[in-house]
Amino acid sequence: MKKNIVLENTDPVEIYGAGNRVLEALCGWFPQLRVAARGNEIIIEGSEADCAGFEEKIRLLIQKRMHKRNLTPYDVEDLFDGEDAARKKIPYGDAVIVHGLDGKPIRARNRTQEEMVKAYFENDLVFAVGPAGTGKTYIAIALAVRALKHREIKRIILTRPAVEAGERLGFLPGDLKDKLDPYLQPLYDALGDMIPAKRLNDFMEEGIVQIAPLAYMRGRTLDKACVILDEAQNTNLGQLKMFLTRMGTDAKFIVTGDASQVDLPDKKESGLMRGIELVKDIKGIGCIFFNNNDIVRHPLVSKIVKAFEV
Repeated sequence: MKKNIVLENTDPVEIYGAGNRVLEALCGWFPQLRVAARGNEIIIEGSEADCAGFEEKIRLLIQKRMHKRNLTPYDVEDLFDGEDAARKKIPYGDAVIVHGLDGKPIRARNRTQEEMVKAYFENDLVFAVGPAGTGKTYIAIALAVRALKHREIKRIILTRPAVEAGERLGFLPGDLKDKLDPYLQPLYDALGDMIPAKRLNDFMEEGIVQIAPLAYMRGRTLDKACVILDEAQNTNLGQLKMFLTRMGTDAKFIVTGDASQVDLPDKKESGLMRGIELVKDIKGIGCIFFNNNDIVRHPLVSKIVKAFEV
């Protein structure tokens, strides 16, 4: 169905928010609904239930604006707290973890990814280890984005050891961010699938989403955050211990890695598998192991991985 919502006696900018950020946040809760805002008129098209739900939330935003100077995207999140258990249920099995851009549903694509999702909700620290292409990092970031949208955490922190993959890159021009971006690009790619570019940039400027090399974790206490250590096979045991002991209150930690792709210089020993062995029996820690059958990239990837296992 198609419906027009007219904002009467209300400045639409006060409801849409600066740069339409409030309206975009609301649209994120209705990924199957087509929404177009023109002045004080909002045109929506979709199922009857979605149209009715969207119109009700707009009405509630107008009421909220009467008691606040400015609306923010977090006001949108508040509208759904405790009101829609189906949206916030633990996403085991075929359930959607989070909706990406254009309403794209992101869900576990195989049994091991489902086990990883389940482990996340049952533990505060999860290790996810396996070959390239199994979706470890992607699922971890999807869980973090979901937690941020549901206000279960206040920030997402993504980190990687700045280790070159078998080649010397030499001097990189630019400031610190420019030098580190090549190492962190896979994390940006995954975030870019789930958060609109402008909003992601705002989150990064505000410190809500932080991406940093592992060395910058030392000395920090990370509270109320979902913290993901990617490429953990490129840490030694001391670095891994340093990272794990950053955990603060109400924090979730996810460690991902591929023990077959260690890029440490001078053939130094990876601390990932040794670290897992030391802590695997501690309550509150989950360990998930992927294999070649879990690869979700191009069908050739699993064959390539298997061929290199000689």
